[in-house]
Amino acid sequence: MKTDEGLIRAVGVRGLTAAIINYTIGAGIFVLPAVVAGKVGNAAPLIYVICAIAMALIVMCFAEAGSRVPLSGGTYAYAGTAFGPYVGFMVAMLLWLGSNVLASAAVANVSVDTLGQIFPVFLTPIGRTGFLIAIYVFFAFINIRGVKTGSRAVQGVTAAKLLPILLLVAVGLFAAKPSNLVWPGFPPAGDVSRTAMVLIFAFLGFESALTPSGEVKDPVRTVPRSVFIGLASVTVLYILIQIVSQGVLGPELATNDKAPLAETALRVMGNGGRILVLLGAAISTFGFVGGDVLCSPRAVYALGRDNLLPSMFGRIHEKFRTPHVAIITHVILCATFAITGSFNALVVLSVLAALIVYLVCCLAVIQLQRTNVRVEGSIPYKVPGGRIVPVLASAIVIWLMSSSTRQEFVAMAIAIAVLTLIYFLMRARRVAVPTVS
Repeated sequence: MKTDEGLIRAVGVRGLTAAIINYTIGAGIFVLPAVVAGKVGNAAPLIYVICAIAMALIVMCFAEAGSRVPLSGGTYAYAGTAFGPYVGFMVAMLLWLGSNVLASAAVANVSVDTLGQIFPVFLTPIGRTGFLIAIYVFFAFINIRGVKTGSRAVQGVTAAKLLPILLLVAVGLFAAKPSNLVWPGFPPAGDVSRTAMVLIFAFLGFESALTPSGEVKDPVRTVPRSVFIGLASVTVLYILIQIVSQGVLGPELATNDKAPLAETALRVMGNGGRILVLLGAAISTFGFVGGDVLCSPRAVYALGRDNLLPSMFGRIHEKFRTPHVAIITHVILCATFAITGSFNALVVLSVLAALIVYLVCCLAVIQLQRTNVRVEGSIPYKVPGGRIVPVLASAIVIWLMSSSTRQEFVAMAIAIAVLTLIYFLMRARRVAVPTVS
């Protein structure tokens, strides 16, 4: 097997842990505390722990797959190597559709709802639609003009999203009322699985942070340490956010699904704190959408370039040298889903698509272990217990997916059927479909 050469292994535990935290803490956490409280009440911290355990098992599978198949393409490469080009194609497309298009549309909804708390015009149907169209047109324009312009527009949002949250936690812990945090008893298993599936959205991103495995020092030791430190840090912060918002707002948290952290900040720090959190959330969501439009269309472009999608998606703008067709296609889909869908519905579909990808990756690890795929002369990272971890991770993913409704499964089945049709139409046209090797 080939591998990337010439890369400097300079990323240690501290650097990889920071990347994991940065990738994971996103815009969803500004809204999800209310969603979780509405489903399981004061038992919410338990769901965060369950999600952290699930993601730890899943990411360990990503780590082993990445050490056995150290190629660009991430999950697409793992799935393609283990199961062939069709599965690789489906994984790449579902990852794009779920983790990119639907996730971007969901976060765009958070953005317009957040700004609507400051400027009520954005809560009207016309104002909401106009804002969502404008934000995607803006990012499409600057990204078509050049990748440097798009990159500059994304930089600098990490501190903006973390500072208000950390300040709110530091101050809010002293204002939380113990009476609002009484343990209500273990919730029904169905509520646990459904809530965990929604909350997984807040943990998505760990797999992206592990992509540059060729630049990690001593990955066999660094990757698992960073994963567990990063997961523990993110989980603790999420639980603290939930405790603060639940402790301050009590039962009102479940009904405030537009800007729950902003309302918490208003009670704790006054209107200044509310504005700070709202601005932090707006900047975070704006940055997420901008980063998505910068990165995600490149995956569509690559699929067009490699003849896995029609060649028009691989076109480059003659003047700006950017994948303009892929960018325009991506933002049209994102804007359409954002305008027609709600945050909750989009999150569930996004997570369902991501869970299918995760399941394929976990199963791919079993296949890669069975066939002993590895870089010649190297010793891959191995998850503890051999096949126990990928089997257990697969079982957890299936359990989470089982909470989806019939309508959600039908929607995903239609998407898979359309993608399958595209794949075989491309083959019927005798277009060369490259295999991952």
